[in-house]
Amino acid sequence: ELQVPFFKIAATEIVSGISGESEQKIRALFNEATAAAPSILFIDEIDSITPKRESAGKESERRVVTQILTCMDELAHGDSHVLVIGATNRADSIDPALRRAGRFDREIAMGIPSKEARVCLERKKGSGRPRKLNLKDQQRLIQLARKVDTGFARDIQIELIKKGSPKVAPRTITLYLNQSGAFKSDNVVKALFSNEYLNVRKHSVWLQQQPPLSDAQLSNLFLTTHHFEQALPHVQPSAKREGFATVPDVSWKDIGALEDIREELTMAIMAPVHNPVEFESLGLVTPPGILLAGPPGCGKTLLAKAIANEAGINFISVKGPELLNMYVGESEKAVRQVFQRAKNSAPCVIFFDEIDALCPRRSETGDSSASSRVVNQLLTEMDGLETRKNVFIMGATNRPDILDAAILRPGRLDKLLYVGLPNPSDRKKILNTITMNGTKPKMADDVTIEVIASDLRCEGFSGADLSALVREASVSALKEFMKNSFKTSSTSVSNPSTGSEVLGDGYEEKKTSDVCDTFLPSHPINTSKTEETKKILVSRAHFETAFEKVKPSVSGADRIWYDDMKKKNIRK
Repeated sequence: ELQVPFFKIAATEIVSGISGESEQKIRALFNEATAAAPSILFIDEIDSITPKRESAGKESERRVVTQILTCMDELAHGDSHVLVIGATNRADSIDPALRRAGRFDREIAMGIPSKEARVCLERKKGSGRPRKLNLKDQQRLIQLARKVDTGFARDIQIELIKKGSPKVAPRTITLYLNQSGAFKSDNVVKALFSNEYLNVRKHSVWLQQQPPLSDAQLSNLFLTTHHFEQALPHVQPSAKREGFATVPDVSWKDIGALEDIREELTMAIMAPVHNPVEFESLGLVTPPGILLAGPPGCGKTLLAKAIANEAGINFISVKGPELLNMYVGESEKAVRQVFQRAKNSAPCVIFFDEIDALCPRRSETGDSSASSRVVNQLLTEMDGLETRKNVFIMGATNRPDILDAAILRPGRLDKLLYVGLPNPSDRKKILNTITMNGTKPKMADDVTIEVIASDLRCEGFSGADLSALVREASVSALKEFMKNSFKTSSTSVSNPSTGSEVLGDGYEEKKTSDVCDTFLPSHPINTSKTEETKKILVSRAHFETAFEKVKPSVSGADRIWYDDMKKKNIRK
């Protein structure tokens, strides 16, 4: 854009094993940029050659840092117009002397691209040759950008294209198979090993090994949105690999009941994101902090993920103890990094799970403990000199009574919401959500969700307990189905006298609990019976079996304690 010379070098290219050679390369690089001024000098991964001098392991590293400082000072005092740009993903590890005025005096944080930016990236990358994108459907393009909301620009430009391109040939092959009738056979396994399929698979390998096609051959070949949607499951965003903020995949439909909590969260987080002008006009700039308190297994973490998803903002989950470090200063550094990541990814929700482990009362831990220093750092980040605009803080705990009092004052975690055990009506909604209204797993005619929810044995069940109940009932139904299939497959053995060779010695004496172990390796379910497996029903008897195994995870004494705590400390 500026039409000036551009000098780019990776920091690792400067490092040399010979004493003085690294400093000579740095001087030569700056002299070359000065001679071509006005120019731009770009140093990639600059943190690898400019570590903090007090922690540098070798004297040569300190000399390199000193040489860079000297060269930058010469540029600042001279008349040369050289713009020096450094890139790093570890800004805190750079020597502080480089970050003062006259050197790298301006820092620009490169966050995750927004949905609009991802749409532009996809269009920009798809407009080049030889890879052409047929993404004319504006709505599907926006939906695709929403699906890759945890990825950086590099993920979108390389991984999706790379993963999506091989999808074109298999799609053509699938069309051929459908037209040839290869999959019309009732036996799917037979179709998969048919001559037609093996022949097409051979051509598929041949297609992928061929050299690039010419422009004439590519004129009618396009990557469509469908190919990208097929590639998405195979691409792990670098945001998830490197611990950055991501948008969770939990929505309101995954949570049963808790309507009052949803309304509070909507006003506290979704409303400021969607109506920023109205909130700023009222002076509501700093978002409130929210503390979710209640018994374990009641959906506190799910609520935090769901509100971040519904608002379409990023989400950083922090498990309380993971920030603690045995070395002095490292715990506070970890807290600062979490808030810095959130600011770079704003709007963003920071969710502190089990926050009681992170913020105990300081009077009980001693002024010099690591926990006290972490609490002090958290208080500073939440309500310090720097505003946390568009950074929402949420915490979850089942012991709000042991939290430090300063963390609960207005401006920090000032909104306390109690997420308690569900009543029969809420249990019905939760069970309907878990079972998808009785369709997965499919319920038998003798099962009524309302009756299960009102059962006295469900009294005191949390959402996690109800999920465990449905799972145990489903496992019981599956065992019964496998047992019946085992009996059917046993009677189909043509020579009963050789049964010991098929099932092992003493198979007649095996217990019912061993049916799965015997059945799975020797008699896998026939893939042609997929319709039969869809008829597995969870009956009332299976729930009775599940009730014998699943008990409330919150005891009666604990329920009394939580009710008392709610009356004293929690404003619903």
